Amino acid sequence: MVKRIIWSSLASKIYSLILQYYIEKNGNKIYSRKLNSQIKKTISLISNYPKLGKMTEIDNIREFVEGNLKIIYRIRDNEIVILMIWDTRQNPENFEIKNIV
Repeated sequence: MVKRIIWSSLASKIYSLILQYYIEKNGNKIYSRKLNSQIKKTISLISNYPKLGKMTEIDNIREFVEGNLKIIYRIRDNEIVILMIWDTRQNPENFEIKNIV
């Protein structure tokens, strides 16, 4: 069953910043558009198969890595909540799932 996707305000903000970073870095929107398309496809896949992502130490919270981005999400009865998008090239000490839940 396909679940509705909801973005947390934190995930939405960080994802926008990631896309903006690549626009500024590359001087155009080509890579950001490609990345956005790729992430939309991945989130659609997660919507159809919520347990596709790797389980975390927190119940109903999973993570799925797509390229250099990690999508952290919560499974609810009829929806998936995108909690965070994390660029895996960042310092892992700055990221703990329990801090975003």
